[in-house]
Amino acid sequence: MAQVRVLAVDFVGTLAGHGPAPDGRLVGEVLRSLPGAVVPEGFPARFDTVTRRARRTDAARGVPSTFTTRLHRAAQDCGAHIPDLRRAVAAVFTATPDATVDPTAAAALRELHADGLTCVLASNTDRPVPVRRRTLRAAGLGDCFAALVLSGTLGVRKPDPRFYAAVARAADCPPEDILFVGDNPRADALGPHAYGMSAALITSGPRAADLPRAITTIGHLRELAAHLDDRTSTPG
Repeated sequence: MAQVRVLAVDFVGTLAGHGPAPDGRLVGEVLRSLPGAVVPEGFPARFDTVTRRARRTDAARGVPSTFTTRLHRAAQDCGAHIPDLRRAVAAVFTATPDATVDPTAAAALRELHADGLTCVLASNTDRPVPVRRRTLRAAGLGDCFAALVLSGTLGVRKPDPRFYAAVARAADCPPEDILFVGDNPRADALGPHAYGMSAALITSGPRAADLPRAITTIGHLRELAAHLDDRTSTPG
């Protein structure tokens, strides 16, 4: 059994709850403040319509669309001009409150980090790195993460194997030295497991019958330290 050296941690559902999503009114206001942007009066309503349709499509496909994709589609539909899409996305999420970090989860992570684990944040999110770092600093976790691997910056989302490859590169270690922890069975457990990482799934329900035995389940991040103690004491 490989020794866990790195903890790859999901954000929403693991460290934090769900943050507010920017609506058309806020997005329109932010875009109008950007140099060179042309935003028709009908943009906010169009953005909200595109978002509702995308959510229905995402639910049917099981693959979430990105904020950037929805923003680009809404702009095309109503004739808006956004000179720098990346800058626009960063501006929108700078103006949008992030999710609130769970204090109990934050305390558990600080203890794990203090025990010598390298931590990497590994999250599907449209929020840019500076915004997420700001959130972590506010929660007292600014110095806990060696790297942030965020899908919006990387350009691929969990469970794409390229995401887990990026986590391994950021951690500077082989996959078998990484324990991935999160609340999404496919993205945070099955995907990392298939890539060669260990995985701990956070779930409040019963263990799924088809979940591989190698994947452990816990009810909250605060239980992870005990799992690691058991793992260390169990003969390999």
